[in-house]
Amino acid sequence: QVQLVESGGGLVQPGGSLRLSCATSVSALRVYNVGWFRQAPGKEREGISWMHRSDTTNYYADSAKGRFTISTDTARNTVYLQMNSLDPEDAAVYYCATDPCAVTEVWTRPAVYDYWGQGTQVTVSP
Repeated sequence: QVQLVESGGGLVQPGGSLRLSCATSVSALRVYNVGWFRQAPGKEREGISWMHRSDTTNYYADSAKGRFTISTDTARNTVYLQMNSLDPEDAAVYYCATDPCAVTEVWTRPAVYDYWGQGTQVTVSP
């Protein structure tokens, strides 16, 4: 079983930045691809970014392109999501999850993922 623990959320002003972390079980990043999702109240869970376990391919939702960056530190078994130019519409609970299949056409679908973290809250407000 893979354990995922998100951290780094908090309150930030519009235009500000946050870096979210997703700490994984040892060696999980060698086996699984990882995605970041977010879910705002009353909305469906939305795929934000995805990284192949080889760290050679990344994908971003249109809402994240140019502002968010996914990266990994395999030595620390951690995946990051750097978020810049945050907007109140980015406010949500952010989750990381593992994707065992790497069928990239469906990376935004939550059903593809098998293990999830507990989420970290991001609030964007003046």
